Amino acid sequence: MSVKSFDLIIVGAGPAGCACAYALRHEPLKIALIDKDQFPRDKICGDALSADVVNQLYRMDQDLGERFAKFFEKQESHGVRFFAPNGNRLDIDFSNETHGGAAGYISKRGHFDNFFYNQIKDLDNVEIFLGQKVDQIIRNDETIKAFIGSDELHAPIIIGADGAHSVVNRFLGKIKVEKNHYCAGLRQYFTGVEGFHQKGHIELHFIKDILPGYLWVFPLPNGEANVGLGMLSSEVSRRKMNLKVKLDELIKTHPVLKERFRNARPLETVKGYGLPIGSKKRPISGDRFLLLGDAASLIDPFTGEGIGNAIRSGRIAAEHIISCIKSKRFDANYNLSYDKVIYHKMWNELRLSRGLQKLLKFPRLFNFVVRKANNNQSVKLLLTSMLDNVDLKKELVKPSFYVKLLFS
Repeated sequence: MSVKSFDLIIVGAGPAGCACAYALRHEPLKIALIDKDQFPRDKICGDALSADVVNQLYRMDQDLGERFAKFFEKQESHGVRFFAPNGNRLDIDFSNETHGGAAGYISKRGHFDNFFYNQIKDLDNVEIFLGQKVDQIIRNDETIKAFIGSDELHAPIIIGADGAHSVVNRFLGKIKVEKNHYCAGLRQYFTGVEGFHQKGHIELHFIKDILPGYLWVFPLPNGEANVGLGMLSSEVSRRKMNLKVKLDELIKTHPVLKERFRNARPLETVKGYGLPIGSKKRPISGDRFLLLGDAASLIDPFTGEGIGNAIRSGRIAAEHIISCIKSKRFDANYNLSYDKVIYHKMWNELRLSRGLQKLLKFPRLFNFVVRKANNNQSVKLLLTSMLDNVDLKKELVKPSFYVKLLFS
């Protein structure tokens, strides 16, 4: 077994891990980046890239943002189409179009993650270990040891950017699966789905049978679509629901969907995955480790979107790593500052999204808001602004907001 020494070990080459490595590209650090898969590889996901994803790329590096702008394996999305439980729909255009392009995009994660991986694979200070599973992690007072294949990697600190089933969290962290803070998700690619909005709106179908979850239909390049369903694991268990059966049933029988899928053809079998949602604060660091992205449970509870927060956590982790190296501090007390920055930047939005998720238990309320917005342009404009503004979004979880709507 060969022993290799590094300044940092990153486990996971998805958006969080790649963002961290990219943010450290100019630092005099020797970095090991490990991923259990080869690239390109598939990642089960809704595939939506929000305005926050685009903004994070530009914030890290203007050239990185411009390279993403030229990345062609993506579909522009200029808004969102909500379907209320009673079948009424509401189209809202995104108002925050940025950097000369669309506010959001849809891109298969296999394509987007490969784009991001290509930005870091030739960095001089990064040694990459693909197709390598971390078999064991040992921590002592002096170092971290990560064992992969015939290699033993040493570093003063390790980053877990390895998703919902993080091996770093399993060996070093304390995050446990809690069904009330965890979503079950399904994804299936189709071709031939009809009736999309001409501006590429993503679709969220809030169907009474699956509330407080939803079904999504997102347009992709080349006439394809990402179709899926997400629901709190606690609700799935309580109702003893088979999500695969329910997804197939809704596509074939729901009045809003069945005609649009009449000529559609599935491109794969249904794929399942878990979403550790950011609906409670958790310890996301400790002695000689940090957790990022899905491994840190930073997924938005309402939308299920996690890529923007994954990239943001990678950028914040990079800043913290620089501080660790300079101060020669890798202990849990010092790493708590990483937790504090993460939740300072993200908690308001995550908490509000949890509140919105709870409101989905009241389908009549959702029907009322959609009807009101369709009949009142000022209400529609207000909802449009709320999508982009966290302070305005706070009003959505207050009863007074709905009382005002009632009399508007």
